[in-house]
Amino acid sequence: MSMVVGIRFQENGKVYDFDPGELTLLPGELVVVETARGIECGTVARANRTASEEREDRKPVLRRATAEDRRRQEENAQKAREAMRICQERIAAHGLEMKLVDAEYAFDNSKITFNFTADGRVDFRNLVKDLAATLHTRIELHQIGVRDEAKKLGGIGICGQPFCCSRFLRDFQPVSIKMAKEQGLSLNPTKISGSCGRLMCCLKYEQDTYEELIKMSPKVGAVVMTPEGRGVVTDSNILTGKIKVRLDKNVDGPAVDMHRDDLNAVVRDTRPHTEADPATAPAEEAPKQEKPQQPKPQPVNKPQGDKPQGRTDHRRRGHHPRNKRQG
Repeated sequence: MSMVVGIRFQENGKVYDFDPGELTLLPGELVVVETARGIECGTVARANRTASEEREDRKPVLRRATAEDRRRQEENAQKAREAMRICQERIAAHGLEMKLVDAEYAFDNSKITFNFTADGRVDFRNLVKDLAATLHTRIELHQIGVRDEAKKLGGIGICGQPFCCSRFLRDFQPVSIKMAKEQGLSLNPTKISGSCGRLMCCLKYEQDTYEELIKMSPKVGAVVMTPEGRGVVTDSNILTGKIKVRLDKNVDGPAVDMHRDDLNAVVRDTRPHTEADPATAPAEEAPKQEKPQQPKPQPVNKPQGDKPQGRTDHRRRGHHPRNKRQG
């Protein structure tokens, strides 16, 4: 089995597997690797380990970063900050509705990449030409989402902790308002939304547990059977399993606290099962008698010499009284 090592190119970016060759690398080391975009400098995130699958297209680690590599990395960071300032000025000059997030120089200075956010599509062709003439290198502009912006910039969430996306969350999971409803959270957008304006990613963390607990707990209004008799669920706490049941034998009294494990069964049919009363049962209808079929009338054959019934059209035969000559 071959060995692989995990390399990260951005502080909070995704970890990619590379072939370390004969090198034994430890987390935190700076290395130079070959990528599909060219030569890049990255940081070791995961030490050498056995690969889970064999791949022939895995790129190699060229070397540990030298002093010259580190100096070039620092120069590229300074040049990226200056390119950010120039790009912001050009965006304002062209009147484009876009927000610049960051800039990144390639390790070999072959290109510079600008990441930005915008509400819709932006025509930045003239901006690219202007930047290429000013910076004298190849320009790439990438439009990213607001979640990616929060991941790159970082910050503190409403929980008081650094953003999950900028700290340990590598891939964004889909989050829906249904998760907040099932977890019993307030549907106020300001309380369930992160700094990026989208639903908080942490809603996904416990969703699987809530789905399992919801299957085990009866819903409010369900008719249940308890050790004390039959009753109706008035309140249910999904996490603790505590359920309040109003018993049928004491409808006007307070609800009784129970645990979902104490409920023997859930009555699906809420109507009382009673036998039919013969006095109130509907009488059986008498069988309908079939009417005797009447014989169909047989057609009468008329003799051949009979004239057809009805008015004769004299105009067609020329015998109309107006056609007679006046004597």
